[in-house]
Amino acid sequence: MLQPKKRKYRKTFRGKNRGIALRGNTVSFGEFGIQALEHGWVSDKQIEAARKKITYATKKAGKYWIRVFPHKPITSKPVGVKMGSGKGDIKGYVAVVKPGQVLFELGGVSELIAKQAFTKAGHKLSVKTIMISK
Repeated sequence: MLQPKKRKYRKTFRGKNRGIALRGNTVSFGEFGIQALEHGWVSDKQIEAARKKITYATKKAGKYWIRVFPHKPITSKPVGVKMGSGKGDIKGYVAVVKPGQVLFELGGVSELIAKQAFTKAGHKLSVKTIMISK
């Protein structure tokens, strides 16, 4: 499970997710990438599920890069707890995703295999995605 080793503050505000990705919006390492088309949060579990699908679909050929990391802690209160008495416990971590951000990259495989891998990986993510190439 992806999560930060150390944090300055344990819990953060939810914040606003506006605008488009100005950095991390081009393919830098591989030949193909999967790019987000909308705003959202991608959880550590979704990133791991997509990573597994890419590994399985490429049959461990080529190399992949994960371009997002879940830095943001998400809290929730247990079921049946009344309002008040502070913020809930940390449930998991999410990566804040903006439109245009490249989530994964793939190199050393054909375009057909990359398309199949990214289609399957896209089903595991909570944002709409598209495949792009260098």
